[in-house]
Amino acid sequence: MNVTELKHKFMAVKHGEPAEANELLDFARRLYLRGEISLAEYRDLVRELEKAGASQPDEAGEYAGL
Repeated sequence: MNVTELKHKFMAVKHGEPAEANELLDFARRLYLRGEISLAEYRDLVRELEKAGASQPDEAGEYAGL
């Protein structure tokens, strides 16, 4: 799966376009955790999305309130 395919799947599931690359990164993470994409696909997507400006959440900051 590439970023274009991920975006199309996102739009089909969420019924709208992602506002930013981080939304696609979160969506890719969910697909991986559900077993819908392989680890290799997930890594490739993360690499591509990070080049597009997405960033992984800062564990100390973004997950602190959960």
